[in-house]
Amino acid sequence: MALTLRPLALDDIDAVHDWARLPESCRYQAWGPNTYEQTQAYVGAAVVAPPDRLVFGMLVDGDVVGSAELKLHGWSTAEIAYAVHPRWWGQGVATAASRELLRLGFGEHGRHRIFATCDPRNLASAAVLRKIGMRYEGRMRGTAYIRDGWRDSDLYAVLADD
Repeated sequence: MALTLRPLALDDIDAVHDWARLPESCRYQAWGPNTYEQTQAYVGAAVVAPPDRLVFGMLVDGDVVGSAELKLHGWSTAEIAYAVHPRWWGQGVATAASRELLRLGFGEHGRHRIFATCDPRNLASAAVLRKIGMRYEGRMRGTAYIRDGWRDSDLYAVLADD
């Protein structure tokens, strides 16, 4: 599997909606399942995002199978996030995309620290974060309200010199 990242484009709305509409895709997220209009709004906002929010489509064999974000905070820190179509779960897509986000954050954007959060119940996402070298830093309580109530977030991070 060869994965590439490229800026999300308006032409990607249908591909993004293919996974953003699925309950399993957003089980641990504050968004979704998306209506088509919500997906249009997400992609539209991603296309015109400010320079400190880089939103990419994850491409495998030319098809958009997920999205990945690098959010630049101040001059030294960045945050990564990703979402992958369930058809591609367990195939290394999130890991490959996350490694590329780290490369961009540390290399092209000169960040000292990059972090990510995930719902403590999302064991697959936590495994991805550990696989790319992030360390568990702790649990933040009651950080997001989702369909089943307030949820905690586990915090992971990696430093440029780790």
